[in-house]
Amino acid sequence: MVKRILYVAVSLAVLLLLTYNFHNYLNTSILSFSLLKVYCYHAIAAIIVYASVDFVASKLPNQAGYAYLTLMFFKIGIFVLMFQTTVFEKESLTQPERIGLVVPLFIFLIVEAIAVGKLLNSK
Repeated sequence: MVKRILYVAVSLAVLLLLTYNFHNYLNTSILSFSLLKVYCYHAIAAIIVYASVDFVASKLPNQAGYAYLTLMFFKIGIFVLMFQTTVFEKESLTQPERIGLVVPLFIFLIVEAIAVGKLLNSK
């Protein structure tokens, strides 16, 4: 269990470094929020979600899918609460700001779903 969590954590850390640097390199405009904080939030949240689902799958394998769905709602809700003043206070976001919010979400969501899918299929 710990070995799987460490493997996923290292993979997500490498993904964080690569995608943030690439996104920051391509971004030419000034954003109203910290792109690094958005990427770090999604990486840390993905590690917490994976570790929680791994723990639930080891104790209650039939309930792990429900735990994953519940944690996804909490993850998005906490993101809205944490970035409410910096992101959602503006009336309209520019296109680079929208991309800066959506790209990290989908990158880490896809990797997290693949990791959790492999975990649940192995149980």
